[in-house]
Amino acid sequence: MDFNLSEEQKQLKSTIINFARNELNQGLEERERLGRFPSELWKKCAALNLLALPFEEEYGGCGFSFFNTVLAIEALAYGCKDAGLVHALGSTLISGLLIKIFGTENQKKNILPKLCRGELIAAQAITEPEAGSDVMSIQTRAIKAENNYLLDGRKMFISNAPIADVFLVLAITNPDRKSFAAHSFLLCEKFRPGVSLGKPLEKLGLRTLQNSEVIFDHCEIPLENLIGQEGQGMFIFNEMMEWERILFAACHLGTLTRILEMCLKYATERKQFGQPISKFQYISGKIARMKIAEELIRTYLYRLAIAKDQNQRLTLEASVLKVYASENLKTACFEALQLHGGYGFMLEYEIQRDLRDSLASTIYSGTSEINLQIISKLLRL
Repeated sequence: MDFNLSEEQKQLKSTIINFARNELNQGLEERERLGRFPSELWKKCAALNLLALPFEEEYGGCGFSFFNTVLAIEALAYGCKDAGLVHALGSTLISGLLIKIFGTENQKKNILPKLCRGELIAAQAITEPEAGSDVMSIQTRAIKAENNYLLDGRKMFISNAPIADVFLVLAITNPDRKSFAAHSFLLCEKFRPGVSLGKPLEKLGLRTLQNSEVIFDHCEIPLENLIGQEGQGMFIFNEMMEWERILFAACHLGTLTRILEMCLKYATERKQFGQPISKFQYISGKIARMKIAEELIRTYLYRLAIAKDQNQRLTLEASVLKVYASENLKTACFEALQLHGGYGFMLEYEIQRDLRDSLASTIYSGTSEINLQIISKLLRL
């Protein structure tokens, strides 16, 4: 494999980094404090076609490979310090990929062009109050009637929910069948009667990302809103987790690179005991470990992105990447705060925000513990 980027790919990353630095970081402290989603910046991202990257041109997309999409998201996370905005964009891209891969032609024509233009925000409604890591235990049901499904249930912690226009809902459609064939994905627009939202949730990190409960109360869903085949829900879920874990690892990599560079700059400029603190072995060792993690994540990430472009299944590999990237991002942010001493602990500096944001990375897309369980199972332990 040749991981050397072409000039076009280097230019892609450079363009997005410059855009993010110049357009997406202003006012972050205030909106992060208020927990406000920056709708105006979402529109700017759409204008740069960041929401159109992996979709075919016939649906208004850029026709990018998944590898090039990963490069773009890595660059966005590197240049944009608003991890909530980056996460919201990533969640919508994953929802769009679900429709691209499993949706009908009508679903693609109705959803993807609006998604690409930034006119539509999507959310995956999977987690429930009593079913987080144990997805098979979800209770939301969609009972098939003559011309529709009747959807009832509650979803919790749903990213993008308060601002979403459409939900991709995992529900039980065949309660009498074996558990793995009991679930299906349904497309539910926000305007449908019976859809309601809880209050936006206050979070420790990713505060500009909007999360809330979603309630479905006898919500009528047309039969044509079924995504894929009935009973295919868990297969679709497992497939999409691979794409999601790889895409969000690109976010983690971009952020980790920014943290590494910040620590390098501080350690060479900050002097104690008559010399830069980078000269102290314990400090230089922290930074060296960040560099090791960055290099290994990038190599593995690029390998998996290329493999997904070749339609390979990567259940084990995606879980390996997810655990390694998220845990090392969290560690790097903690070490960055420690390295900056008292300054790192102050709210006026950005390090504490990066640390708070990083904590969620080991929870969403499957906790580290669940991904370790997946790895162990596939190793037949």
